[in-house]
Amino acid sequence: MIERGRKPGVCLLTETYHPLTGGGETQARVVARGLLSSGFNVILITRRTERQLPSVAELDGVLVRRLAPAGKAHLKKWGLCLTALAELLRRRREYDALLVCGYRVLGIPAMLAGLILGKPCILKADSLGELSGAFFDPGLARFGMSHESWPVSVVLRARNWLLRKAHGFIAISSAVTDELLESGIERDEIYCIPNSVDVNLYVPVDRGEKKSIRSRLGIGQDRPVAVFTGRLVTTKGLPLLLRVWRRVVDSLPEALLVLVGSGGLGLQNCEQEIRAFVSEHGLAKHVLFTGSIENVRDYLQAADVFVFPSHRESFGIAVAEAMASGLPVVASDIPGLSDVVVPGETAQVVPPQDEAALYDAVMRILRDRDLARTLGVAGRKRAELHFSEISVVKSYADLLGHLVEDGVGRRG
Repeated sequence: MIERGRKPGVCLLTETYHPLTGGGETQARVVARGLLSSGFNVILITRRTERQLPSVAELDGVLVRRLAPAGKAHLKKWGLCLTALAELLRRRREYDALLVCGYRVLGIPAMLAGLILGKPCILKADSLGELSGAFFDPGLARFGMSHESWPVSVVLRARNWLLRKAHGFIAISSAVTDELLESGIERDEIYCIPNSVDVNLYVPVDRGEKKSIRSRLGIGQDRPVAVFTGRLVTTKGLPLLLRVWRRVVDSLPEALLVLVGSGGLGLQNCEQEIRAFVSEHGLAKHVLFTGSIENVRDYLQAADVFVFPSHRESFGIAVAEAMASGLPVVASDIPGLSDVVVPGETAQVVPPQDEAALYDAVMRILRDRDLARTLGVAGRKRAELHFSEISVVKSYADLLGHLVEDGVGRRG
């Protein structure tokens, strides 16, 4: 138990953080500031992904510590195991519980610190395949390996022996729950808490407001506009989307696709690949790369349709944000999105990696304003009902507050 009168402290760990703007980074920020507003002292540990970023900063009132190794090299995240463990031991009096957002790497130092110090540790997967190791397969394929290759599987077994000692696992969707159960995690160790959307930030706009936003962004008023938000990586289906968009432009010569986000630091980064495709096929006037930006909402509100052809998702927060913005959605029919969209009601769903089906769905919405409006209204209603920040943050606060008050260490 904590001393009377002292606020409970939580240390949140995440591989990457603001100013990167992917779904995982956004959710970590929501949880951090939500816990702060719920009465916790919050410190956040992440990697210094850009050398120009300060090693210590305050964001939303949360103290952010960015650790070495600095820079963008793919393998540097593994060096964070050593620096994070040292920092956790050094700051041990500043927190009472640990919450890991994306435990494929940071689960190791967090669990070691938790076991050494007797502090509870909760692990949250931001992606499918984090426990099994399947998450690493697209990157490992470049070296002719998979998570089942013997050198990788040996490391994963050792890592998972440690991770299974966590007090609990957060599942953001039924797909993550199923994966945890298949990996041998007991059901009473799984806490189901979905990702959240700021439904007061992501809101629909009327036609006049949309015109004003487009004018500000330099987007033509009469152009059919599709938008994608998220990391520019192969598992998001972006090479497929660019091939489809080439066909869309043949049918609608003024069409514009806006890709909001960057390739990030992982081996799955495909930004250069799709930029080369755009250049080679003369699509420069039809595809806009924004990079990592703060005003994601503006591009959602300026668009006519949201397209998300991902192959693999644990939740699909970008889809929920688009729905909250009142956008009709075209998305892949995959397990990680089944908790977010309702096929035919809030979205047009298509088989993953089906170029013809994706093209047909996008064209249907761009040509049928009534369908687009109906999907958008239903999507907004669903986002408000199921994914508001208030209820999600309360679930985190209740869980961590219970662990801290009861002085719970590791499970079992």
